[in-house]
Amino acid sequence: MTLEQLRIFVAVATQQHVTRAAASLNLTQSAVSAAVSSLEARHAVRLFDRVGRRIELTEAGRLFLNEAVAVLARAEAAERMLADLSALKRGGIAIHASQTITGYWLPERLVAFHRRYPDVDVAVKAANTAQVAKAVLDGAADLGLVEGEVADPLLDQDLLAGDRLLLLVGDGHPWRGRSDLPMEELYRSPWVLREAGSGTRSEFEEALRGQGRAPEDLPVTLELPSNEAVLSAVMAGAGATALSDLVARGALAAGHLHRVPFPLPERPFRLLRHRERGLSHAARTFRDRLLAE
Repeated sequence: MTLEQLRIFVAVATQQHVTRAAASLNLTQSAVSAAVSSLEARHAVRLFDRVGRRIELTEAGRLFLNEAVAVLARAEAAERMLADLSALKRGGIAIHASQTITGYWLPERLVAFHRRYPDVDVAVKAANTAQVAKAVLDGAADLGLVEGEVADPLLDQDLLAGDRLLLLVGDGHPWRGRSDLPMEELYRSPWVLREAGSGTRSEFEEALRGQGRAPEDLPVTLELPSNEAVLSAVMAGAGATALSDLVARGALAAGHLHRVPFPLPERPFRLLRHRERGLSHAARTFRDRLLAE
């Protein structure tokens, strides 16, 4: 049984006339008659009585008409859904992103996407880089956005414009106002850093290794799970830190934090997707917009 056979049957049942049904469907009369006869023969049931030059639905035909109309309605709904998905009139995207990106970089891009595609649902979850990568690998996220490099052959990684790490201290820190900071002095201050696994922490440690120093020798007195917690601790005098310029912008402008000149690198953000999973039209469109910036 095909959808075309159902459409022909419904047309004949509605018109109660083979010739008129054929004309409405732009088919020949013989094609319409053959489709109805095929249904009847295949299922050994009579759908129409031929009364003179007219046709009438049998009891079986009346019952089948209800089902046929319902099936065609569901098929039309499925077709509309595919059309809506293609036109991004519906759909959804699951994004997992590191905290810096979620809190400071992603929102304006989400707003722009929502304005263009208001009927697409976007769900965002904040996590650290390691957790984001795992979510993409497990299929819990369509896309991931992270600061640190992820070493996994199943993940495609596209580079996006990112940020720069800054060395920051509070009001009472002895490095405040310094115009130069020798490398050896880094190890004479207590440090407040993000937790292991965060992109900010891994990028800072990689920068130290690049300058020939061991990050594990830093006197880290506090490890905290969010950028905001690190900011608060440093402003309270707990030590020095390295954070994104996006995170620190407000506190620097207000004079609550102070930048210490020290060579820390710019870093790109990375857009992750699973190499072996296809993206929905909505997720692919969002990804393309980020790559086009």
